[in-house]
Amino acid sequence: MNNASLEDKAMQKIPNTAAQSPLPAGLPHIAYILLWYPLFTQPFIFREVENLRRTLPLEVYTLYGPNTRCLSEEMLAAAPVCTAGIKRLPVFCLEILRCLLTSPRQFSRIFTRSLCRRWRSFESFAENLWGFCAGLYLGRQLREDGIDMVYSPWPRGAATAAWVAADIAGIPFAAAARGDNLEPADPDMGAKFDAALFIRANNTADQQRIKNFDKGQAGNKVEIVHNSLTLSDPAERPSPILAHSPARLLALGRFDVTKGFDVLLQACGILKEKGFDFRLTLAGGGGKIMGLGSLERMLVSLREKLGLEDSVSMPGFISHDNLPDILLNHDIFVAPCVIHPSGRRDGIPNTVIEALSYGLPVVGTVVNALPEVIRHRETGLLVPPGDAVPLAEALMWLIRNPAEARNMGQKGMALVGEMFDPARNCSRLSEIFVRQYAAWKASCAA
Repeated sequence: MNNASLEDKAMQKIPNTAAQSPLPAGLPHIAYILLWYPLFTQPFIFREVENLRRTLPLEVYTLYGPNTRCLSEEMLAAAPVCTAGIKRLPVFCLEILRCLLTSPRQFSRIFTRSLCRRWRSFESFAENLWGFCAGLYLGRQLREDGIDMVYSPWPRGAATAAWVAADIAGIPFAAAARGDNLEPADPDMGAKFDAALFIRANNTADQQRIKNFDKGQAGNKVEIVHNSLTLSDPAERPSPILAHSPARLLALGRFDVTKGFDVLLQACGILKEKGFDFRLTLAGGGGKIMGLGSLERMLVSLREKLGLEDSVSMPGFISHDNLPDILLNHDIFVAPCVIHPSGRRDGIPNTVIEALSYGLPVVGTVVNALPEVIRHRETGLLVPPGDAVPLAEALMWLIRNPAEARNMGQKGMALVGEMFDPARNCSRLSEIFVRQYAAWKASCAA
């Protein structure tokens, strides 16, 4: 990064004490474009970025200001990032004026492809408008910072900024798509896939969805790299899984329509009717602070209606620092994911992978990529989405069969240790950046 003062830069650098080892010369300099970094709901992005910094020169640029809410100690000590925010709007406006005066045709072309579309909502339009404005500034900034390739781990506003910036800087851009990004999709998704050097998927189900998206613009450009997660070896449990009553059930995640937590509460109502001794920890939240409406209030009301106040605790968000303890003190993880009528769905929730890594058997649904890690009667049990009865029956089966549950947990731990090893997946992604950039450079020379 250059050493211009904060007043001269539309992106504000957040200092950090992390040291970086010298890297070999000749590697492509990568820019990661994100809305926020780090973000407490995206520990997999944090792990990926911090691991990649050990193998490639990499800078992070965010479109919004810092968000330190619920960050772990490690995240608070994250490597430097360059942040924007609404206070940078005047600088972005000056850049828009400069582009209009110096490159009106290029500005018109980029503006038309980026914003002149039928947007699903004002929120989607606003995010992409901000991405467009930030991208105009970043194009010049990336040239000054010596960036060779731009990458966005998300295909919406952040990818708009990456695409705009790459066009202005004359360098390639790549993006990723996953889960609910693909349906319902923004109207420019196919065009982004067409323009991207490659598109990254993090599971095989989404890989196929990306290939089949729209008119097939992604073609053969889809690269699959599983997420990089923190998969520490679990400490010794206070007691074996399902060693005593009550059975300790756990569900984690933002309170979103794709999570199916209302179905889980209904299943718990069935467990109570059948006389099972259990306790569910339903940890998470969101509501209006995360743009998720009143779902949290609805879940609290449903818990009361079903008479589950003594059986279901809702402690709110769990810090990533506290995640190991909560995983070690539960018996079964539940991922009752559903497909929303709009088409929205999860890929593989990272909480499922983390639960498996700590030896918990998982009861989940046959939605998108979940069967890739929840292998029926091997690492857990799979049930149809949106139906409380089979979900309750699966939970009852595991509670009645603790030895089989423990065996599934052990197999799940081995599976995710192989699939989601951060060093291996980081190496794979780093190799893709190097290979794809070399191919792009060779095509330019030709």
